[in-house]
Amino acid sequence: MRLNCRVINKGNVEGEALITKEPISFLGGVNPETGVIVERGHEIEGECIKDKILIFPCGKGSTVGSYVVYAAKKNGVGPKAIINSESEPIVVVGAIISDIPIVEVDLTDLNVKTGDKVIIDAENGVVIF
Repeated sequence: MRLNCRVINKGNVEGEALITKEPISFLGGVNPETGVIVERGHEIEGECIKDKILIFPCGKGSTVGSYVVYAAKKNGVGPKAIINSESEPIVVVGAIISDIPIVEVDLTDLNVKTGDKVIIDAENGVVIF
């Protein structure tokens, strides 16, 4: 499946998808030292975002979450890229200061699952699943 996307922060990457239908709060929801989702009861609690194409609808929570994204990247445990259906400022700022590609696509009818290969060409606005 090939989709056009809205590019928020450019870059070209390929990797393994980690998908959730739930918003992610980076502050308190992601351990920036390990990259593990630590929010209790979250759909992907216990999963690690390191080197994944992290796919989630949107972010939530405190503006400090931008710095958690940055800390995770600096510690070598950040995602390779982020795909949102609606990128909000906390996640966008975190991705930009961390040099992580971030794009938007409609996730409603997306037939992709965790572990699938994803290619992001955020120079040309294309995502391939």
